[in-house]
Amino acid sequence: MSLKDTITEDMKSAMKAGDKDRLKIVRLIRAAIMQVEVDTRNELDDAAVLGVLDKMVKQRRDSVEQFTKGGREDLAAIERAEIEVLESYLPAKMDDAELDALIDEVIATTGAESIRDMGKVMGAIKSRAAGRADMGAVGSRVKARLGA
Repeated sequence: MSLKDTITEDMKSAMKAGDKDRLKIVRLIRAAIMQVEVDTRNELDDAAVLGVLDKMVKQRRDSVEQFTKGGREDLAAIERAEIEVLESYLPAKMDDAELDALIDEVIATTGAESIRDMGKVMGAIKSRAAGRADMGAVGSRVKARLGA
C-alpha cells in the first residue's frame, strides 16, 4: 500500500472514530498532496509524498517557534500536535553514524572529489534519505567532507 493510500485509509478511520483533531490534519495532508499533484500535473510517488510531509513539518516547527516567541503557547501546542501526526507518516530519522556512512558511500560511488561535485552528491543522498534526514544539515556535512 502506498503512502497516499495509507493516508486516505487513516482519514476514513479518523472519520469513523470521530477523532476530529486527527481528521483535520490528515485532510490537510491530503490537500497538500493534491495541490502538488495539480501544480506539477503528475501523480506523486512515496518519495515525493515524503517531501510534502517534510515540508509541512518544517512549516509547523517554524510556527511553533514564532508562536512561542509571541507568547501564544496555546497555538504552539496545536502546531506541536499537528507535528506528531505528520511525523507518524515519516520514516525513522537517520542517526549521525548512519548518515555519515551514507555520505561516505555516496561520495565514493559518485567519485566526488571537490566542492564542485556537491550537487551530484546531494542529489544522490536526497533520493536515498528522503524524509529521514534534514537536508540542510546533510548539506553542511557534505560540504565539510568535500571541502576538507
